[in-house]
Amino acid sequence: MKKNRILIPAMTALTMSALYAIAQPAKNVIDEVAWIVGDEAIFRSDIEEQYQQMRSEGMVVSGDPYCVIPEQIAVQKLYLHQAKIDTIEVPESSVRAAVEQRINFFIAQLGSKEKVEEYFRKPIPVLKENFVEYMRNNSIIEEVQRSLTSDVKATPNEVRKYFDTLPADSVPYVPLQVEAQIITLNPNIPRQEIEDVKARLRDYADRVNRGDADFSTLATMYSEDGSFMRGGELGFHGKADFVPEFSNVAFNLSDPKKVSRIVETEYGYHIIQLIEKRGDQVNVRHILLRPKVSEKDLVDATNRLDSIRKEIVGGAFTFEEAAGVISQDKDTRNNKGVMMNDNERSELYRSSRFEMQDLPPDVAKRIERMSPGDVSEAFVLKTPRNQDVGAIVKLTNRIEGHRANLSDDYNLLKKMYEDHKRQEILTEWVEKKIKETHVSIEDGWKNCDFRYKGWIKESK
Repeated sequence: MKKNRILIPAMTALTMSALYAIAQPAKNVIDEVAWIVGDEAIFRSDIEEQYQQMRSEGMVVSGDPYCVIPEQIAVQKLYLHQAKIDTIEVPESSVRAAVEQRINFFIAQLGSKEKVEEYFRKPIPVLKENFVEYMRNNSIIEEVQRSLTSDVKATPNEVRKYFDTLPADSVPYVPLQVEAQIITLNPNIPRQEIEDVKARLRDYADRVNRGDADFSTLATMYSEDGSFMRGGELGFHGKADFVPEFSNVAFNLSDPKKVSRIVETEYGYHIIQLIEKRGDQVNVRHILLRPKVSEKDLVDATNRLDSIRKEIVGGAFTFEEAAGVISQDKDTRNNKGVMMNDNERSELYRSSRFEMQDLPPDVAKRIERMSPGDVSEAFVLKTPRNQDVGAIVKLTNRIEGHRANLSDDYNLLKKMYEDHKRQEILTEWVEKKIKETHVSIEDGWKNCDFRYKGWIKESK
């Protein structure tokens, strides 16, 4: 899971540019039908609106926008029509949760709800309803595509043949990559510091429960989580979206006027307030406080790690053995300390290899000067949860920048081949669907180099 929030991510983040159909400016063109796909029309205004929004986002359209955009809309309609035939649906709760995540993302990016409303020229409730349709359609299209390509699995022989047929200029260049192991040690936090944090949270809860303070105001003023900009509001989520300790309390709340007990998680200490329950989803606010780590505590942690490093280098035990016993990094201690690249897009291709910019900055700074087998001196690492811990790292491998080859980059080439096969299947399906569907393109919209064949029907 990503470590910079208490939520476990449930979806791939959509870019703002993918939502241009939602941020529609006022229509200022005379409408005309440009395309007809099946029994649905694509209007000039639809195309203009998407094009204007793409321009406002700084997107570059690869080709004539009056060819590219209507074709994209038409292909979406083909997928959605197939979904109706196959009765493919997506859970409404997951759609609503995705919408809340999008809204929260925009608030975080733009700074406030008011700025989001100003940017999209719509109030938040209207924006949410617009997002619902978009997110539902997007999820349905992804399900159709998954069902069409679910059998794509590459064998080593297929990957080799694919690689052998790649033109030299299509073989990707792989930048410098490294593999590393890590041991972290959390500094000791004095009991009094923890009690002080709990006392502050109890005070906030008491003030809200008495009606003397507003929870969202206190969250904005004091919470150490990024949600403070939204008054601590997290949006609608299912149980699996939160770490278990948080989820167990949040989903047992029933009175929106009351505040939960103090909840301890790996991120710190929280109090939670229910906003609304909707089916298997819940929307809550929270205030997060973290006990402060003193400089002395950090020094003590790094000194202890320096002693451990000396024993590793001296041969008393291996880095792997120390990671399994000493390390407090839960993501790596059961994996011999091996760091895994969370920037990979799919768990199927998750790798232990990192490009330098994908490493935590504090780790990259040490590894840059190391050779394979070296163990760093202890240093302070800022975690994605914004906590300071002691750390040592071992560089296990350095792969210099090179053109991809089968021995060093099999997983990369396997992914390329499978993506290629999926695209072939989808292209073939779309072109077959075009032949089976009534498509009419008005004069003035036909003179295009379309991506897919068959849009222009030949006269008999």
